[in-house]
Amino acid sequence: MPFYHKLGKIPPKRHTQFRKEDGSLYYEQLFGTIGFDGMSTNSYHEHRPTMVKEIRKQYSVAPKIAKANNIQSYRFRGFQVPPENDYLESRKVVLTNSDCNIILSAPKESTKDYFYKNTDADEVIFIHKGTGKLRTMLGNIEFKYGDYLVIPRGIIYKLDFDDENNRLFIVESYSPVYTPKRYRNWFGQLLEHSPFCERDLRRPEELETYNELGDFLIKVKKQGEIIEMVYASHPFDVVGYDGYNFPYAFSIHDFEPITGRIHQPPPVHQTFETNAFVICSFVPRLYDYHPKAIPAPYNHSNIDSDEVLYYVDGDFMSRNDIDQGHISLHPAGIPHGPHPGAAERSIGHTETEELAVMVDTFKPLQVTEEAMKIADEDYYKSWLE
Repeated sequence: MPFYHKLGKIPPKRHTQFRKEDGSLYYEQLFGTIGFDGMSTNSYHEHRPTMVKEIRKQYSVAPKIAKANNIQSYRFRGFQVPPENDYLESRKVVLTNSDCNIILSAPKESTKDYFYKNTDADEVIFIHKGTGKLRTMLGNIEFKYGDYLVIPRGIIYKLDFDDENNRLFIVESYSPVYTPKRYRNWFGQLLEHSPFCERDLRRPEELETYNELGDFLIKVKKQGEIIEMVYASHPFDVVGYDGYNFPYAFSIHDFEPITGRIHQPPPVHQTFETNAFVICSFVPRLYDYHPKAIPAPYNHSNIDSDEVLYYVDGDFMSRNDIDQGHISLHPAGIPHGPHPGAAERSIGHTETEELAVMVDTFKPLQVTEEAMKIADEDYYKSWLE
């Protein structure tokens, strides 16, 4: 995230002596992306962050592909994914390509016996149901319904839930996740026409610092596998840090919609971007106010991207028979648009209360076996009169 944050105790200068009360040194770690050219953070630890005691089992969590070359439109009933106790075991990849994974998750329990680190991908976790606290090596963030949690790759974290009723929509990105560049100036500041600003982004406020030695299990994701590593010091032993590379939260309810006299294209809903896909937020907003406007979206051809829409809440006027947790997949190569009767129904309406998250990928998505368990095979016929 291109703005500066500082938490805890840090020395006046980077890469200089920073000593504890007993005279020993704190251990500095540069935590960055894209080599030494991307955003980074300097953190200071009670113990060396490099002390690995044991490497245990290693197992695959790579998705199993059901349809590698797909042109069929699908609806997936996301709430049919059964809840599971363990957070990592609950994560089901439903759509995937070489740039990202789209995941549904319904964890019942907090992560208690291990820490998690994704070394492959940045994670954007959308909280559909549930409240709790994201606990990380760089501080904690409370979360609730409608929050996006943006967790850069390499962050060690846990998720603490307040109860068992949790539903998450997760996007793993193999390239860094940024705010849209057209909403930023050359310094990185969000501009006046941006649908959100830095005040809306919630940075870590609570830094947990543990000065403990022992056996600490970290489950590390690397190249589609989970590797269990035992560290000799508590991963949350940071006494302070500063920089630009840290987790943050943004609520979809703080996205300010851009509207017009006629129907606006999907880029006005853009919230995050990578070099391979975008994430958009559809929020309650006024409809188009031209006297002859058709609020429903026009038919359009997905020639260069697959479109995934995750339905969160409200009335989705462009679709028939859509409910919370449903996912629509409209693949590249074929046109799609409102279902029969939707355009006519939309005329005269002045506002919508819909809430949805959209992911548009520039490479085709493969459909997994997990997705086919919750698929509506006849959805592609829903445009027939």
